[in-house]
Amino acid sequence: MRNISLGRYLPNNTFIHRLDPRLKFISLIIMMSMVFFRFPSVGMNFIYYGILFIVLLILMMISKIRIKSLFKQLKALWFMMIFLLIINLFTYRVPEQNELFTIGKFIVYDAPIYQTLYIFIRLLLMVSLTMILTSTTRPLDLTSAIEWFMYPLKLIKFPVHQIAMTLSLALRFIPLLLDETGRIMNAQESRGVDFKGGKFSEKIRAIVSLMVPLFVTAFTLSEDLSFAMEARGYDPSAKRTRYRIMKFRLGDLFSFVFILVCLAGSILLLVFRVDFAPFVVNLFDLVKGLFK
Repeated sequence: MRNISLGRYLPNNTFIHRLDPRLKFISLIIMMSMVFFRFPSVGMNFIYYGILFIVLLILMMISKIRIKSLFKQLKALWFMMIFLLIINLFTYRVPEQNELFTIGKFIVYDAPIYQTLYIFIRLLLMVSLTMILTSTTRPLDLTSAIEWFMYPLKLIKFPVHQIAMTLSLALRFIPLLLDETGRIMNAQESRGVDFKGGKFSEKIRAIVSLMVPLFVTAFTLSEDLSFAMEARGYDPSAKRTRYRIMKFRLGDLFSFVFILVCLAGSILLLVFRVDFAPFVVNLFDLVKGLFK
């Protein structure tokens, strides 16, 4: 809990921070769709995912997001990936698969391992994309962007503003609850509660000692927020104005063109079934030969 940074806004004055939140939101959708592109060869898939990951690392460096914080989010995925690998080894079968080795009478094929790696890499890329969005966009700006995209639904009397306000409050509560969780854990550990060791029953009691005060704090914060909104005369059905008006700028245009070029290039590689894997292997062999 102490290491979770997903959902936290990091105030900085970078190029990505200054981009229009609507552009960042639609770019997130486009790039997440690109993550699920799959090419005919295994080598091309890994080359494509590697290029995407390098692009995301560059964006994280531009946004001044620590790379170490990304891998902290993946700690909870290792057990799930190991469990998924075991399931795939017993259940995943495709016509084109190669035998790697045998354990007794059990044959281990390469296809289940590749399938597990695909899932892990996609999760890694999606977590990176989400972290870039939430770390560089204020929750209120992100909510305004979602409300802007949902504007046509107002024609059918859909409660767009209420949904957007609910999302805004949910995003605002994520860092608050994470900070409160850290404080409660420190307080409980000072009283002798062990969250890391102990038997299974002791871990259950430790979790209960964490969850009960956390729920009480969450309900208290919600009640205080509702009283504050009522005291300020908040009316969800009233016509509202905005302090900040979202406007597209020249940097937004260049960024949007870059995203479209990446999408178009990925679609062309997919349609024409381009495979760079043999070229990369030959280049690697050539470089390896030069150093002999």
